[in-house]
Amino acid sequence: MAQIKKSETTNKGAFVFGKLNYQLFIVSIIIVIIGFLLMSGNTDIYSFTKITLAPIVIVLGFALGFVAILYKPKSK
Repeated sequence: MAQIKKSETTNKGAFVFGKLNYQLFIVSIIIVIIGFLLMSGNTDIYSFTKITLAPIVIVLGFALGFVAILYKPKSK
């Protein structure tokens, strides 16, 4: 029987994502935090900022997080 050689090409010191992916992910976290800050407070619960603007900002932050995870830089 022929033996199959397993070649290990994994680099234990390498990151999973590139620098741009991590930067986009940090920006998305900051956007989500801004959205929750817009939603916080106890004055005028039914204001435009709390009902409409803050949820849109939060969803955009999460969408940017998905883009940060799925973005693959072009090979040179």
